[in-house]
Amino acid sequence: MTQPPLRVLALSLSLAYPLLLALPARADDATPAASPAPSSSPASADATPAADQALPTVQVQGARSRLDAARNGLSPDTGSTIYKFSKADIGRLPQGDDTPLNQVLLQAPGVVQDSYGGLHVRGDHANLQYRINGVVIPEAISGFGQTLETRFADRISLLTGALPAQYGYRTAGIVDITTQGVGDDDKPFAGSAGITLGTQRSRELDLSVHGTQGRLSYEFSGSFLGNDLGIENPTASRDALHDRTHQGKAFGLVSYLLGDDSRITAMAGVTNNRFQIPNSPGQSTAFALDGTPDKDSSTLDAHQRERNRFAVVSYQAAIGDTVDYQVSLFHRYTDVHYSPDAVGDLQYLGVAADILRRNEANGVQADMSWRLDSAHTLRSGLFAQREHASTRNDALVFPADDDGNATSATPISIADSGRLGGHLWGAYLQDEWKLDRTLTLNYGARYDQVDTVTKEHQLSPRVGLVWDATPALRLHAGYARYFTPPPTEKIDTTSVSAFAGTTNALPSDANTAVRSERSNYYDAGAVWQVTPKLTLGVDGYYRAVQHLQDEGQFGNALIYSAFNYAHGRVYGVDLTANYKEKDWSAYANLGTTHARAKQVETGQFNFEQDELDFIASNWVHLDHEQKLSASAGVNVRVGDGYAVGASALFGSGLRNGFANTTHLPSYTTVNADLSKRLDLGGGGPVEARLSVVNLFDKVYQLRDGSGIGVGAPQYGQRRTVYVSLTKEF
Repeated sequence: MTQPPLRVLALSLSLAYPLLLALPARADDATPAASPAPSSSPASADATPAADQALPTVQVQGARSRLDAARNGLSPDTGSTIYKFSKADIGRLPQGDDTPLNQVLLQAPGVVQDSYGGLHVRGDHANLQYRINGVVIPEAISGFGQTLETRFADRISLLTGALPAQYGYRTAGIVDITTQGVGDDDKPFAGSAGITLGTQRSRELDLSVHGTQGRLSYEFSGSFLGNDLGIENPTASRDALHDRTHQGKAFGLVSYLLGDDSRITAMAGVTNNRFQIPNSPGQSTAFALDGTPDKDSSTLDAHQRERNRFAVVSYQAAIGDTVDYQVSLFHRYTDVHYSPDAVGDLQYLGVAADILRRNEANGVQADMSWRLDSAHTLRSGLFAQREHASTRNDALVFPADDDGNATSATPISIADSGRLGGHLWGAYLQDEWKLDRTLTLNYGARYDQVDTVTKEHQLSPRVGLVWDATPALRLHAGYARYFTPPPTEKIDTTSVSAFAGTTNALPSDANTAVRSERSNYYDAGAVWQVTPKLTLGVDGYYRAVQHLQDEGQFGNALIYSAFNYAHGRVYGVDLTANYKEKDWSAYANLGTTHARAKQVETGQFNFEQDELDFIASNWVHLDHEQKLSASAGVNVRVGDGYAVGASALFGSGLRNGFANTTHLPSYTTVNADLSKRLDLGGGGPVEARLSVVNLFDKVYQLRDGSGIGVGAPQYGQRRTVYVSLTKEF
């Protein structure tokens, strides 16, 4: 089969968007959209009746199935590595549907946990893109590990490696969440309600409802969580001081089938999280405050609030049986507000800063696939986003000499606010070429441009190859050029000059704007279906980086700020094994990562000069490098509705010390559960679950307060016991 001529590729771009905007699929078009996914087999539909007639139930379900398959076909994964969690997989974890999203992702190879719910995939700091039903959800300041919940997901996929041209901007991993589908037996109203109680004053209430009525389908999920485990304990004690949290999350989706080959979908999410900042008892004050006795460090009362809202409206349709497309408009608002203990922060830190960061984004995403013939499928798309960010910092500080010593016990007030706006846009074109029955090549490129704190652009080629060497052995390899703009919501706008001569003076007066990261990514691996029940996988990767982006907590607020190293190199290997049969399943993953960088080139004002000098002449480990990580789990159904399971995490320790020259001790934690499914007759079953996090009460540190961009010490969660009841209806 020959490659399509260049004029065909050019024609695809010239036709795609005029067709997309001007020729939406008609409600009376009787030709269904063909599914580009080989594994999908949507139900066939009868000829569509006139637009004013109601669609038969079977036909409505068939149209939804075809559109679901077409939407999935808009996002290829050729040449990259994908790890999938089904609804059943999530249910088999020790906390079931109550498992936080970041804890689900930690069961995938190459994923490392950090404090504040942070994740690192293959040696990267954050840099994760979250999608719901294929639509990019702009990131929140606090990070989506604490913003999205697992309960509304039907499937969660983590895509890593050399990604197709479809994916840009945040490329360490693509977390694609597929919401619960609508099956042939769906009711107008169904769902579940649950309650969870546990130690550390834990309580959680959750409600999920979904249904379908003719052309309309909907889904809603909401939860309220409260406990004394809001932020990692800075001490090794079982119970943290002043660590209460209240977290409310909600997600809703409504979809309406316009015809046999088009639909409109609206979805929205909201999160309100409030945290007390935990205290470390027995600390000594560093500064005197006029007329005020020293405050006990165990009684400090600082807080942080995090909010996030997003809304998306999508139109999806087909043109004939060869073209599928989806256009989405989105809006996102996010903010983080740190409220200090004015007296305590001044006495212990020399600064009491009330900090508010906001970011608002609006944009459009469009994706299209065009099946030219049995060998070639063209895909193209665009993404454009406009955002506005602001920072308000109302700080109390003491006047100080050149050595940082306070020259007065009377604080002064400094207001340091900043605004930042700009846009980001990109477009891509790629061809999935089936060279023969066993070999698929996906090649293409994307162009991106950013204009915020920096104005940069890049053309990024991508290529991925998949070879089904045998019916049981699949090999893949890929190359991707990446362009990662700085996260606007995490750019530090602090004025260096505003705090000169105070106890909040920054270590350096250098203030170079954060730059976009550019990298070359190489990935290769294999998946071997040893038996119908056992699957093994191996994947290796190497990334050469210019202007490597990293983030650090520079200050008392639990907010990250971005900066760049001039050069970076990251490489590693992931191993995975999965076993599934009727009554039990097991998995095991092992990953090794090396991540190093050299020369801080932006955000230097956050670093001491001796640290800058060392990093300028030495390759240093990134603070989030963990050379060895592993995860494993097992779940067994033992009959009469009972099931027992366990999962484990191992980490060799994140980096610490001066310029990250050492690392923390290794640790292993085990979670376990016992569940019982009860059929009480009518109205749906009830599931009771007893789960234990950190079964053996392992005491371990995620951070010790040292290392590049590391704030306070943080210990992992001590043993916590939960009892939950979930009623389906």
